[in-house]
Amino acid sequence: MLTRRTLLAGTAGLATAGFASSAGAQGKPPVDPGVPSGVGESATLEALPGKKPLIKLSYRPPNYETPVSVFRDVITPNDSFFVRWHIADIPQVDASKWTLKVGGGATPLTLTLDQLKNDFTPVEIVAVCQCSGNRRGLSNPHVPGVEWGYGAMGNAKWKGARLKDILAKAGVPQGAIEVRFNGADKPVLDKTPDFVKSIPVGKALDDNTIVAYEMNGAPLPHFNGFPARIVVPGWTATYWMKQVVDIDILTKPEENFWMKAAYRVPAKMFPTTERFLTQETPVNTPITEIMVNSLVTSHASGARVARGKAIVKGIAWDGGSGVQSVEVSVDGGKSWTQAALGADQGRFSFREWTFEIATRKAGKLTVMARATNAIGQTQVSKAIYNPAGYHHNVIHSVVLDVA
Repeated sequence: MLTRRTLLAGTAGLATAGFASSAGAQGKPPVDPGVPSGVGESATLEALPGKKPLIKLSYRPPNYETPVSVFRDVITPNDSFFVRWHIADIPQVDASKWTLKVGGGATPLTLTLDQLKNDFTPVEIVAVCQCSGNRRGLSNPHVPGVEWGYGAMGNAKWKGARLKDILAKAGVPQGAIEVRFNGADKPVLDKTPDFVKSIPVGKALDDNTIVAYEMNGAPLPHFNGFPARIVVPGWTATYWMKQVVDIDILTKPEENFWMKAAYRVPAKMFPTTERFLTQETPVNTPITEIMVNSLVTSHASGARVARGKAIVKGIAWDGGSGVQSVEVSVDGGKSWTQAALGADQGRFSFREWTFEIATRKAGKLTVMARATNAIGQTQVSKAIYNPAGYHHNVIHSVVLDVA
């Protein structure tokens, strides 16, 4: 059993390099009761510089979760967007001195931020950035790692240059199989592996994969990767390298810790459509696309509603196949009724849904929501257990108090 002592032992009394807390603890956050014992006691609402109060799960490195109430809007504001870092030395980057180096191609390439913005056709895409371990804290039995609830994710409009255009300028060699990314953040200890990731060359050349320098019409926030980050729509955020400074085209599979050992799931466990073949083994495979999911956002469990009618709203999303439907049940899953879908902002975006419920009787009313995507994948009633707690897409439910 994970305890408060074991979860906090590595962070007590430490200050994260590159920032100081601007607001301190601001009360107890709405932590899901399913997370491990101790997390609910220790988590606080705290504002990092440039951020509104988020749910602080660790300070060094900073891991801050977005409260579910923020997701009542389809687009997640920059100042409420979750924060996830693997290593603690996170520099304050001077945009005027920042460069992006591209190696492994026919021509070594170094780009300034102005060149990234001006020398390539800018594109915009709305896409969900979701930590691979989102909802890990709800695993049963519990597993080690950041004990996220529902808010290790956000949806934004990203603007940048297509990665394939940058790679074309460098010249992709014959036999290239992966593209590797490294950021400006560095480990504090020599024995800690630098956070380096790669993606298949085909994914790197996809029109939707970009090097982003804007988020919701503004420069990227420091804690979300300023001045530029990789955006891989549909895939979990482990590949969305923040503060990217190096891109390398590879003709051999990347073999660092974060590729060979971390962010893997047992082979054939999940219904993925996009595989990372050069990194697969007979035993496990890298996590890739986001599983179909949904969330009730208009009400939290315990919310009081009047007898008569109640309007329940939420969001749904997947890895890019597109949300086809959301269904709601108020009888414990015995029957399901279609909810109304909101505007489609793109196949990688959150999709709003709305449902009207008859609340004739006083008492407790459980509302369940499940999403199905365009290729027939739907949410599960029980989590598919795996050692890292990935791909938690259990049907979400809230209990309303009808008065």
